[in-house]
Amino acid sequence: MKFFAEVILSLIIGCIAPYTLSAQELKFTIPLPLTGTQGKFGHIEKNAYEIAMKEINEKGGIKGHRIDLAFEDSQGKPEISRAIAEKLIGEKKQPLLFGEYSSTCSLAIAAVAEQRKTPYLVVTGAADEITQGTGRYVFRMNPANAYYAAGMLSFFKEVVKPQSVVILYESSPFGTSGALQMALAFHKARIPVLQKEKYDKGTVDFRPLLSRVQSKKPDVLYMISYVEDAALMMKQIQELRLEAKLFAGGAAGFAIPEFIQYAKAASEYVVTAALWSPQVNYPGVREFAEKYRNRFGDYPSYHGAEAYSALYVIQDVLTRSKSWNPEDVREAMKSTDLMTVFGPIKFEDREGYTNQNFMETLVMQVIDGRHETIWPLKYASRKYIYPIPRWSERIPSR
Repeated sequence: MKFFAEVILSLIIGCIAPYTLSAQELKFTIPLPLTGTQGKFGHIEKNAYEIAMKEINEKGGIKGHRIDLAFEDSQGKPEISRAIAEKLIGEKKQPLLFGEYSSTCSLAIAAVAEQRKTPYLVVTGAADEITQGTGRYVFRMNPANAYYAAGMLSFFKEVVKPQSVVILYESSPFGTSGALQMALAFHKARIPVLQKEKYDKGTVDFRPLLSRVQSKKPDVLYMISYVEDAALMMKQIQELRLEAKLFAGGAAGFAIPEFIQYAKAASEYVVTAALWSPQVNYPGVREFAEKYRNRFGDYPSYHGAEAYSALYVIQDVLTRSKSWNPEDVREAMKSTDLMTVFGPIKFEDREGYTNQNFMETLVMQVIDGRHETIWPLKYASRKYIYPIPRWSERIPSR
């Protein structure tokens, strides 16, 4: 009888084991691009996750479980991201997924999450289609691409008032959807888009493309690029002495410290859409920003704030969830209403999106070699500079 009782007990434990975690550790594996062209972003997020993990563990973890984070390198390739997600659900029995950087990789994991009925928290992937439709298991804490530039559009409308715009963008889901949304916004505002042209990731010579822009003489050149392309494009704009009243970036590569490091003097006066900055007054921002800078040498970009806050969202969800079964976790995720360092997090179904967080966005400008928040004015750390000086009027620096 004792033998059969032990067998029955082992079967019961086997059935609930996928969602029953040890009293000591709660292990999560996070897919991120740690090598390749998106590696800079992956490491920013990894750093921020580790800061949040340490803080949460020092305060008792999640329901007494110490968090143990591991990271797998997706190399920025969606097929690798998908394989990682399949393994985490199948072999590792994770009751939820979170992480990744790019839209293409986030879309790959989102497809697995819906198929396997496992909640997935999107942290940075911005392509609109990620949360458009009727999916139940995919939740996104960062704004969709259509909302990235809301602050920028306000700045254009109230300050810049451009008469013409050119849009250049990388041919990725993020770049394509961002360019489309901006073109629609400019059309609605009756601002002529003189040129809207894509380029391939990793382009090393933008001069032919920029020469076509130069012939159009736009008031604003709006670019959507990752960091290597963003920096190289601005350096070649400087080389060609291409003039505009404003050079603007659609977040991503323009909004991280490496843009200034790589582009050097060519980065000065460039404005960029941003989802967050160390100057916003959300609770805990200053403490997080200083902790990150002291440990890693520079303030984090919004990607770091997103990752840091994502782990606190996970803590909140798992603390409230009736169990750590994926369905209970999904229900707890749906009822999230949390203030984080990144801002308020609440997943809503509206405006064609499902499980989407909506929030205010910012504008930063490179002034004296550092990103400063310039818009909305209530968050401004420096007064904006507009129109920007012509190349011949600039004082050589850096």
